[in-house]
Amino acid sequence: MVNITQKSNSLRKAIAQAVVKVSSPDTIKAVVEKTVPKGDVFEMAKTAGLFAAKRTSDMIPDCHPLPVEYTNITYNIENLEIYINVEVHTIYKTGVEVEAMHAASVVALTMYDMLKPIDKGISIEKIKLLEKKGGKTDYRKVVEDNQITATVIVCSDSISAGEKQDKAGKVIMEKLKAYQVAVEDYQIIPDEKERIQKLVKEKSEKKVSLVILTGGTGLSPRDVTPEAIRPLLERPIPGIEEAIRAYGQDRTPYSMLSRSVSGLIGNTLVLALPGSTKGAEESMDAVFPAIMHIFRVMAAFKHD
Repeated sequence: MVNITQKSNSLRKAIAQAVVKVSSPDTIKAVVEKTVPKGDVFEMAKTAGLFAAKRTSDMIPDCHPLPVEYTNITYNIENLEIYINVEVHTIYKTGVEVEAMHAASVVALTMYDMLKPIDKGISIEKIKLLEKKGGKTDYRKVVEDNQITATVIVCSDSISAGEKQDKAGKVIMEKLKAYQVAVEDYQIIPDEKERIQKLVKEKSEKKVSLVILTGGTGLSPRDVTPEAIRPLLERPIPGIEEAIRAYGQDRTPYSMLSRSVSGLIGNTLVLALPGSTKGAEESMDAVFPAIMHIFRVMAAFKHD
């Protein structure tokens, strides 16, 4: 199965549809009046669909087991066609479109099995996904509607002195490019409070959308990034910091020691992330792409 450990839980929904076509109005009448010899077609098929939604991972090898927290199965009859709609919800790391389509297909197959003794012309016409929500689907329009730029700043005495190679900053840039954010600048500077503040001020005055710093958020005497950034923030966003630490704490007990910082300077979002490669990568995974919603909100209230 695909590795989804880097993803965060979110509400995910899917609606799938299947169509069963019969060959006679008498078949439709038998279904509606519940006179089919094998029983109540709608109720039997619905029960089968509920089981199918919950057991999709048992049938489809690459599907992850997940908590199905809501399933609704409805029917609509149009002439000789029975439209089956299946809606599935979960709060998890991956979507439920396959669960919805699997349930719709099993509902249709159950109907076929129950109706074939009285209708030799029955067929399953189509199975398709009607709607999917959650995950990464919402952030794309933010990028389309707003030109989002970013600066990545690595704060490290040893890297700036050439004693070590930067990996965390490069991971951050890879993540940003994957979200179609344009990296307009990448700099490596020592752990010096005044130098950090000067560069962040320059970028906010230049109206860069996003400034991400990596390094200097620990507890050593030279870790001064939070102290440099906090006085500059006009609107702190503590929820981002909480999300980063909560995500990290599920993966290492040392996450609680990190002092990540986030907030706005004007319309520039500033993030101070850990300096370790893994810490920086996991922090990005913790808040992206949901954090992109900030730019949608600011664009909605922008005045000339």
